[in-house]
Amino acid sequence: MIEHFPINSKDFDGPVLVTGAGGCIGSWVLTLLIKAEVSVVAFDLSNNKNRLKLMMSNEDIAKIKWITGNISDTQIVEETVKTNNIRSIIHLAALQIPFCAADPINGALVNVLGFANIFEAAKKFGLKRLAYTSSIASHGLLSKKKYMSTLYGAYKLCDENIAYIYDQDWGVPSIGIRPGIVYGVGRDQGMTSKTTVSLLAAAAEKPFTIPFSGPISALYAGEVASALVKIVSKNRNSSKVFDMNGTFSTVEEWISVLKKIQPNAQIKVTGKILPFPFELSDAPLRDYLGNYGEVNLEQGIKDTFYAFKDLLFRGKISFD
Repeated sequence: MIEHFPINSKDFDGPVLVTGAGGCIGSWVLTLLIKAEVSVVAFDLSNNKNRLKLMMSNEDIAKIKWITGNISDTQIVEETVKTNNIRSIIHLAALQIPFCAADPINGALVNVLGFANIFEAAKKFGLKRLAYTSSIASHGLLSKKKYMSTLYGAYKLCDENIAYIYDQDWGVPSIGIRPGIVYGVGRDQGMTSKTTVSLLAAAAEKPFTIPFSGPISALYAGEVASALVKIVSKNRNSSKVFDMNGTFSTVEEWISVLKKIQPNAQIKVTGKILPFPFELSDAPLRDYLGNYGEVNLEQGIKDTFYAFKDLLFRGKISFD
C-alpha cells in the first residue's frame, strides 16, 4: 500500500511531530515516515494504536515515541515540541462533523484552541515546516448558498484564517489542505467513511448500503499522508491552502469498479447527494509540491479491497 509514495529521509532535519496520530490519516503518515526511517513523535488523546496495527508491525510501532495528551492543553503541546526537539509538525488532531455538532464547546477547544496551540508552539520555536488538514467542509462557509454549512466547517475555516495571520504577523509559514472523501485502510469514522466500509463489507462477503449517492471524491489516504509529508520536507515561506479531492467520481461508479473486482459484492446505494464541491482539482497542489505519488481509482479500490481480505483472513479486523 505504500510503494506509491516517495519519501527521502535526508529531506528532514529532525523529528516530525504528528498530532491526531491514531486517526486514519495520522496512521498513514506514521507508516510512511517510519518506513522511510524518519524520526517521529506521535501525539494523541489516547494510546489507541488499532489503526496503526492494520498497517505496521509491532516492531515498527515500537519505534514511535507516543505522547498522550489533549491538544487543547497549551502547556503539554509546548513541552512536547521543546523536549523532543521537534523540527516539523503535521497537525491532524480534530473532531469531525457529528462530534462538533454534539458538543460545540469541546469541538472549539480541539479544533480551534488546539490549532492555535500548534501555531503558537511553531512561533515560539521558529519552525518553518508546518502542515495541517483543513476540510472540504470549509467551502460550506465560503459558499453558503451552494454547499452545506456545518460547525465543523466553521472551525476549519477559522483555522485557515488563523494560519494566515500567524504568517502575516509573526512569519510562521504553513500549508493546509482541504481533503474531500478519504478512503483506505483505517478509514472507519465519520459521515463519509461509508465508501471505505463498503469495501470491507465486500471483502467480508456481507451486504452493505452506502447512505448517500451521486458525486463524490475518492482520495486515497496514502496520497493525503504523502502530500503532508512532502509539505514538511522543506522550509516553507508563506501561508497557503489547497483543495485535495483525488478522483472526481460517483458512488455508482465506485460500486461498478468494486464489482469488477468482486462481482458478487452486495453493495447498494441510497440517500441524497452530499452538498460539497468534490470536483475541485488537485492540480494547484501538485504544481506547488511536485511529485507526492498518485493512486488512481481502480488501483486504490483494488489495493484496499485486497488489504481488507488479508486483514480479515489474519483476524486483524472484522466486519460487524
